[in-house]
Amino acid sequence: MWGTRNSRDKNIEKAVRDLLKSRAKSRIYVYLLSKNGARTEQIIKGTRLHPSTVRETLSKMYDQKLILRKKIKNDSIGKNPFIYNPIPPIELLKRYASEIEDRLNKLATLTSRDRIRNYRPFRIRIHERTDKL
Repeated sequence: MWGTRNSRDKNIEKAVRDLLKSRAKSRIYVYLLSKNGARTEQIIKGTRLHPSTVRETLSKMYDQKLILRKKIKNDSIGKNPFIYNPIPPIELLKRYASEIEDRLNKLATLTSRDRIRNYRPFRIRIHERTDKL
């Protein structure tokens, strides 16, 4: 059973990596999804990424609005740590669907102009399905 979960996580991570274009971002995003949020130290242990890589990537992901963060009250002396949560996967897909649409439209424009004499621009759109598979 462990092997099945491990391969499933790797497949999910690969799909996320294709969207985010980063191994570190995909590992952190998938880890946060599986844990429903975590602190930096937990992310470092769970992803087995270098601490500086995790901190830098978390900062970039927060700036890109791929994750949310919230300070947690700490009773001990020192800084209050953040707890990080990923944006919902459907929001991630919607964001990258428009990027994919733009790429497809650029490619279609290049192809059409070269081959069609009476070129008329067209637009490729990705629609969200509302029915269940």
